[in-house]
Amino acid sequence: MDAEMRPGETVYTSFNAGEQPRLAVRAAGRGLAVERDGTVLATLLCEDESRRLAFRPGAAEPVTLVHAALAGLEAFFALHPDRATVGLASMDWAPVADTLLGRGAALAGPGGMLTARASLLWQLPELWLPSPTAPYPQHLVMTGERRHPLRPMKPTGMVYARFIPWLGGVLSLRAATVEADAARLNRWMNDPRVAAVWAEEGDLDKHRAYLGGLIADPHMLPLIVSFNGEPFGYFEVYWAKENRLGPFYDAQDYDRGWHVLIGEDGFRGRPWVTAWLPSLMHYIFLDDCRTERIVGEPRADHQQQIRNLDKAGFAKIKEFDFPHKRALLVMLLRERFFGDRLWQPAVAPAAARQGVRSPSPPRHDRHTTSGR
Repeated sequence: MDAEMRPGETVYTSFNAGEQPRLAVRAAGRGLAVERDGTVLATLLCEDESRRLAFRPGAAEPVTLVHAALAGLEAFFALHPDRATVGLASMDWAPVADTLLGRGAALAGPGGMLTARASLLWQLPELWLPSPTAPYPQHLVMTGERRHPLRPMKPTGMVYARFIPWLGGVLSLRAATVEADAARLNRWMNDPRVAAVWAEEGDLDKHRAYLGGLIADPHMLPLIVSFNGEPFGYFEVYWAKENRLGPFYDAQDYDRGWHVLIGEDGFRGRPWVTAWLPSLMHYIFLDDCRTERIVGEPRADHQQQIRNLDKAGFAKIKEFDFPHKRALLVMLLRERFFGDRLWQPAVAPAAARQGVRSPSPPRHDRHTTSGR
C-alpha cells in the first residue's frame, strides 16, 4: 500500500469508540492489520489493479469487528491523503457492511459495490471523541438581548484525541481546570511573545480568576492541547451568538469561534500548525453536528495568523472594529473542511501521484501562532 511502510511497523493508532487499550494499525504486506493487545482483529488488503480494499476478519466479536473496520479505514485515509474515496468489495465487507452503511461510513453503489468516502468517515464523532453524545435538545433562552440555544453542560477530562502521522504521535484536547492549569497559563500569558497578542499579563491570582470565570461561563470552553501527553497550548472555544463577536455579523445558533495560545516554543512551526489547527476545527465540528460554520476574529494586522487561516480554509469576510482592536472576521464552512479534507496538509499534485503519505518531518521555524 505504501513503499515507506515496513512490515510489522505501527503506522497508526485509532481511538475509536473509546477502546481501551487503543487499536494499533500495522503494516502487513500489501495492507494494514488492525490489532488490540497483539491480536489481529482484521486486515485490510489493497487490490492494486482495482485500487479496492478487501476485508479479512480475524477472531473478533461483531461489535469489535466494526471498530476494527472503522479504525482500518481511518488509518487508510490518514496514510493516503491523496485518496478521497476507496472501493470496498461488498462480499469481503459483508460482516460489517450494514453497520458501515447505517452509520454513513460507506455508500452503496451499483452491483453491490460499497464506497468509503473520507469526507463522511471523518464526520463520525466516535472515532475521535472519547464520549460522543447526541446533540443537546434545543431550548431557546435569552442572555441580555441575545436569544440563543441553551448550551449543554461542559465536558470534563479528555474531549478529543487523534494520531498525527507526520509527527508520529498523539495530539489531544482536554478541558482545562484551575487546579491543573492556572500556573501553566500564568507562565504562558507572561511570555512577552504571547502578551504582545493577548495582553493578559498578571500574577497567578489573576489567571486563576480568569480561568475560573471562563469555566463558569456557559458559552466558553477552555481547553489544553497536548502532544504525547505534554501540554503545549491553550485554546478557548466559544458559542459565537453569545460572544462579543455575535453583534458584528449574522451569527447562527450553532456557530462557534476560538482563540489560541501556543505557549511552548518547541511546538511552533508549520508541521505543528497543520496538526493542532485542523484538529481543533475537527473537534468543533464533531462536538455538535449542527455547527456549520466556525468563525474567528484575529487582529487585522496579524499577518502570520491570517496566512495560517488562509491555508486552513478560512474565508475572509470583513474587517471591523472591536473596542480593543481592528479585527478580521474569518469563517470556515463544514462543507469546505470535510469536502476538501482540510484535517490534513494539502497534498501537492506530484506528491498525490506518487502516493506520498505525509509531509516533511517537523521543523521548529518560528511562526507566531497565538491569536485572540
